[in-house]
Amino acid sequence: MLVSGLVAAASNAQTLSLHTRTRVPSAADTNEWQALEQTTQWEAKRTAIVVCDMWDKHWCPDATARVSEMAPRMNEVIKAARAKGVFIIHCPSDTMKFYEGQPGRKLAQAAPKVETKIPLRGWCSLNGNKEPPLPIDDSDEGCDGCPECKPNRAWSRQHPAIEIVEGDAITDSAEAFHLMRQRGITNVIVMGVHANMCVLGRPFSIRQMVAQGQNVLLMRDMTDAMYNHRSRPWVSHFRGTGLVVEHIEKYWCPSVTSADFLGGEPFRFKGDVKKHIAFIIGENEYHTWETLPQFARKELAWRGYEISYVTASPNVEDYDFKNWQVIPKADLLVISARRRATPKPMMDAIREHVAAGKPVVGIRTASHAFAPKDTKLSADRTWPNFDTEVLGADYQNHYDTGLAIIVRQITETSGNPILNGVPPKFRSKSSLYRNRNPINTITPLLNSRTNDSKSAMEPVA
Repeated sequence: MLVSGLVAAASNAQTLSLHTRTRVPSAADTNEWQALEQTTQWEAKRTAIVVCDMWDKHWCPDATARVSEMAPRMNEVIKAARAKGVFIIHCPSDTMKFYEGQPGRKLAQAAPKVETKIPLRGWCSLNGNKEPPLPIDDSDEGCDGCPECKPNRAWSRQHPAIEIVEGDAITDSAEAFHLMRQRGITNVIVMGVHANMCVLGRPFSIRQMVAQGQNVLLMRDMTDAMYNHRSRPWVSHFRGTGLVVEHIEKYWCPSVTSADFLGGEPFRFKGDVKKHIAFIIGENEYHTWETLPQFARKELAWRGYEISYVTASPNVEDYDFKNWQVIPKADLLVISARRRATPKPMMDAIREHVAAGKPVVGIRTASHAFAPKDTKLSADRTWPNFDTEVLGADYQNHYDTGLAIIVRQITETSGNPILNGVPPKFRSKSSLYRNRNPINTITPLLNSRTNDSKSAMEPVA
């Protein structure tokens, strides 16, 4: 509902100091992008904030919940901006009937129409000349929690936590740009939802405001995306939103955060917690102290994971590990070690991780990661039965080296998401392990036998 409020007079308008972030190709590698942060000054009275589709309800309950979580903070940003002389345009699409006759709606309707060289359309789709496809697959409409939800027009108004005061405008059309021209506004900050859809495509949003020559910024912590983590690129919902923000920063406009208006830290959804992966590396055979960090940089860091490394000395008789204190904080342990003991507190932390039901990925020699040849070592620094107790099969050495093998997906489990990106079959130069007596609770994903067909069919993953 419309609430009373005071609009800052033009004479009280201030200068906005905005800390922008954009992305530019890296000079060292044009296939890489780097963040470029700058400070820019905007005159408040020549600036508008567009509040895009912050509806009271969405057909996706997760989207509704995230808007409700974000709306109070957004309202504080709007209040602070309004007090500085920024013009506020509320744009809850498809709800104009609710606002019929209200002052803000009349204000927008009264703005003189403006002829534009590039027509303002009801929707502006992805522009293949200016931008590549979005980095996320939102073809299923992007409901993260219940992908079976059916799209429908569930909204009737803007979220009630966002106040509309006297002097604000209400529209869902090209009237927004007419208002800007009427007031000499050349600067636009877009906030609201959803970053991969309406924030880009509406007539008052990023693509069309950029096309009209406006200076445009996205408030990146006051947005959300419609993205289902079960779809490409198989990242968390919040990282999916982050990838869309990065896309906008690369191809459309810089971004800012609400901290420019409220101070402190930018807003973060309570569910937006980075997953932490700890790599335990302690082997001298496969060079995983080099290959695993390379893999993590290429495949994991951009997906939003926090990465830590727990590393052993290259001396196989030195059982010390560096940085093992990160293990209790890890959500996932990736183990690439061979016959190493550990400091007792480190082994305690590994056992507690497993006992808590947290996931473990073991690579190659992880089956005997903590089974050193030196049997005099205390039991609280080793775990000789790690293969059977954690990985679910009894490691009994390996077949002869030099027998190349073809690894194949197992038909019955080929649709398992762990195999995303794994070819149906591939050649391996590594010797094949003997894994005896697999327990009935493991699910084999890959198997192989030696090319001479003299081996048993062995599980490889």
